[in-house]
Amino acid sequence: MGSIQGSTRELRLDLLRAMYRIRLFEEQLTELRKANVDVVGSIHLCIGQEAIYTGALSALKKQDYVFGTYRGHGWALACGVPPEQLFAECMGRETGVCKGRAGSALLSGADWGFMGENSIIGAGAPIACGAALSAKLQGMDRVVVTAVGEGAMNQGGVHEAMNFAAYLDLPVIFICENNTYAELTPSKDMVRMDEFYKRAAAYGFPGIRVDGNDPEAMREAVAEHAAAARSGKGPVLIEAMTQRLVGHYYGDMQGYRPKGELTEAKKVEPIVRLRDTLEAAGVPVGALDAIQDEVRTEIRQAAETALQAPLAAAHTVLEHNYA
Repeated sequence: MGSIQGSTRELRLDLLRAMYRIRLFEEQLTELRKANVDVVGSIHLCIGQEAIYTGALSALKKQDYVFGTYRGHGWALACGVPPEQLFAECMGRETGVCKGRAGSALLSGADWGFMGENSIIGAGAPIACGAALSAKLQGMDRVVVTAVGEGAMNQGGVHEAMNFAAYLDLPVIFICENNTYAELTPSKDMVRMDEFYKRAAAYGFPGIRVDGNDPEAMREAVAEHAAAARSGKGPVLIEAMTQRLVGHYYGDMQGYRPKGELTEAKKVEPIVRLRDTLEAAGVPVGALDAIQDEVRTEIRQAAETALQAPLAAAHTVLEHNYA
């Protein structure tokens, strides 16, 4: 985590590398699952949404916190959690980031500012408010990001969190990852008004809609509102528009999607778009392919390292619990 410095070209190459790390991690995880390698619990992939995580995290500082949804691999990797520890966690291995106790949908990495996922829809929002309140009371220069899907925007806990953050001017950035489907239901079919960012006005703080397939747009939006939050101006709601290129969960056949929708989505997904931008700016295709190959090697080695790790020790299952 931390602000990426340098020229526009260097920034874009760094963002591309970060997006490849997320994309190739999830593709490798999918292959492991297909090969019947033990992967603990359900898997919710974020393929196609990588620009949200890489753009947002490039604008944050080391001391900032992130609370993800159960679709959290992208947030964790963007925070800097090592891929080998994420693989190990998904496989229930002792070297996992949570020692194999969390699996894919509940992992966390506090050492990297990733405070964890939450499988209760929208429940990360009020928890994030608690972290933000703590930071404010202690006078810490900390911004807290909490992510929800657009389906979670109808959860009572999310509304309560937004009202709480607004009333106390908490340094919270609410990010709505609007991938146009709440599980298997099109978001336009579940609400009368599907411009979710406009709901922020009811709580008295800013709401904006951003191209969630553009990491630079995400970076600019988060940087601007993180600076405002640090100066005491309170929360913001950023609705990031994107589309996932995979099912809601591993095994989802996506029969509910209209014919041709995925084909069109793949033409404007973040990696394709950023590569096109870099090529147009004169970066050789070979240099971009080299980044992809380098990251693919890193991810494969991480997976192999995780596969060699021992399974979580059953006799320690009661450790690290609290009530």
